[in-house]
Amino acid sequence: MGIFTGWTRYTKLLIGLAFGLPLMLFAFVALVDPYDVVPFSPPMARPPMDINQRFMYPAIVRRGAYDSAVFGTSTSRLLVPDQLNAAIGGRFANLAMNAATAYEQYRLADLFLRRTPRPKAVIFGLDAPWCSGKADVERFTFRPFPPWMYDDDRWNDLAYLLNGKTLEIAGRLVGHHLGLMPQRIGWDGYERFVPPEESYDAARARGHIYAETSGRIERREPPEPVSEAMRASWRFPALGWLDDLLARLPAETDKLILFTPVHLIAQPVAGSAAAAQEEACKQQVVALAQRHKARVIDFRIDSDITRNDLNYWDKLHFRTPIADRLVSLIAEARSGADAAPAHGLYRVLAP
Repeated sequence: MGIFTGWTRYTKLLIGLAFGLPLMLFAFVALVDPYDVVPFSPPMARPPMDINQRFMYPAIVRRGAYDSAVFGTSTSRLLVPDQLNAAIGGRFANLAMNAATAYEQYRLADLFLRRTPRPKAVIFGLDAPWCSGKADVERFTFRPFPPWMYDDDRWNDLAYLLNGKTLEIAGRLVGHHLGLMPQRIGWDGYERFVPPEESYDAARARGHIYAETSGRIERREPPEPVSEAMRASWRFPALGWLDDLLARLPAETDKLILFTPVHLIAQPVAGSAAAAQEEACKQQVVALAQRHKARVIDFRIDSDITRNDLNYWDKLHFRTPIADRLVSLIAEARSGADAAPAHGLYRVLAP
């Protein structure tokens, strides 16, 4: 009988651990609620602690502290919300996501519009993903994207909380409240993700800028021929999502569309078929903007910003002084001063 009693206790212990430990871990995650999605979690400060903006930004949107937002990829992430507040008005959150597809940006902007029915201002920072012919097929990257965070049912979020990643972020949040870990990014979503300016190395930056090319090609001469059949084959499926977002914005919302200033080496070579395709995409964006009374400011051109290697860390990411200057240029273009200013740093495609 002693042997059987021992096995019975051992079995009960195993069963208790099998059911009790997951319940304890689930209770821990639900109470800490690192993504601010649990309907019954206790009130506490829950700053963003994840490294993936796709998991952090829905909570920023749902808190409702911001009536204006920036959407885009990392080429828009250095726009400082406080500077935008002063230059444009409103209370800005920067919700641009690293390497975000057009669809991921659409889902976040869709959530913002559902939670903020009358935004003061919205900036869409467009780059290559919006002009991709595969945007409707390549909707996600290798980075996890949590669609359950982007719907209006907070109860269904409970089914996705018990996993190693959420436990890690919950632990980080507890560590933050104990003074052991800094807040991951600002409450407004902003993060200066590039290195400090004092560490800038021009030679290293040029190595990153030209890492994938043998040198700068100024222009293709003669221009590459583009047939009507080729033009007819071009499709920009992501622009349907942009059309939907613009249509849902109230007339009084300040609607700004930016083609962001990546380095010239990252832009299609002038005179190439790729350049003609990108220009066709821009013109379709202009048509949407005119229909919905939005302004289009094109920084994705050959300019003193995009041509100067010293303005960039790599071919996509400009330095923080350029980010600060962009805010001033956006305010200038927004004032309607000149569609093609003498400095040539942008062109206003839809005034």
